[in-house]
Amino acid sequence: MADRPKTYPTALGASSRTSITLLGEDLARDVMGEVGFGELAYWLATQRRPTPGQVRVFEAVLAALADHGFTPTAIVTRLTYLSAPDSVQGALAAGLLGGGSRFLGVTEDTAVFLHEVLERHSGPLPCGEAEWDALALETLREQRAAERFVPGLGHHVHKDGDPRTPRLMEIATEEEQFGAHLSLFAAIGRTHPQVLGKTLPLNGAGVCGAALADLDLPIPLLRGFALLARTAGLIGQLAEEMRHPVGNDIFLSVDLNNRPVAPDPHPGQRP
Repeated sequence: MADRPKTYPTALGASSRTSITLLGEDLARDVMGEVGFGELAYWLATQRRPTPGQVRVFEAVLAALADHGFTPTAIVTRLTYLSAPDSVQGALAAGLLGGGSRFLGVTEDTAVFLHEVLERHSGPLPCGEAEWDALALETLREQRAAERFVPGLGHHVHKDGDPRTPRLMEIATEEEQFGAHLSLFAAIGRTHPQVLGKTLPLNGAGVCGAALADLDLPIPLLRGFALLARTAGLIGQLAEEMRHPVGNDIFLSVDLNNRPVAPDPHPGQRP
C-alpha cells in the first residue's frame, strides 16, 4: 500500500485551480473589497473575526505607531536606500530590524509587563479607580524595590503628556474595549508620582500595548503589530526619500564631521 502524501493543514490561505480561500472565505468574492486591511490583519492573527469596535481600536493603534519622523528606524531605511537604491525590500527590512526595546518594542514590553501583573494577581480583578490604584501602587513599589524599569512611562519629546495616550483611551472607552490592561496602565499613570517622586507621561507605545492586550491579541505577537504599523510609515519615508532625498545629507553630516582620536582600548574582562 503506497504511503499517503503528507498533508499540511491550515486555516489560512489555500488555492485550487479555480479559487482561493482565506480563513474559510472565498478570497475574491467575500474578502476583496469587503474586508478592510486592519480587520483582516486582526482576523489572520486570531482566526476570529473582530467586532467593529475592536477594529476601530486596532486601527487607531496602527495609526498611532505608523510614523514618528526621523527616528533611527526611518533614518536607517533612508540610508539603506541611499546605499542600495535597487533594494527597496532591503531598505524596509533594515528599518524594521531596528524595532527593538527602545523604539517600537515598548508596545510589547508594556503589554507583557501589565499581563504578568494581572496573571499574578490573586482573586477577582479590581473594581473601580481606588482598587486599581491600590494594585498599581503595589506593583510600582515592587518594581522600585527590585530596581526594575516600568515600561510605558516617560517620553523623550512629550514631557508634558503624549497626545496619543488620552485619545486611544477615549476610543477604547467609546468602543467598550477599555479592559484590565488599560485600567492598570491608567492607574500607574495616576499613582507613579507617589512612588517615583516625579511625574512621567504614559507614552503612546505603552498605551498601544495595553490596548492591544485588551483586544485579546496574542501577547507574543504584539511587536509584530507594531512592525506592521511601522511598515506603512517606512514606505512613506521611502516615498519621500525618492522625491526629496535627505539620506546623502545625513551621511555627509557624519562623514565630513568625524574627527580622529587616540585609541580607547577595551579594559578586558579580568577577574
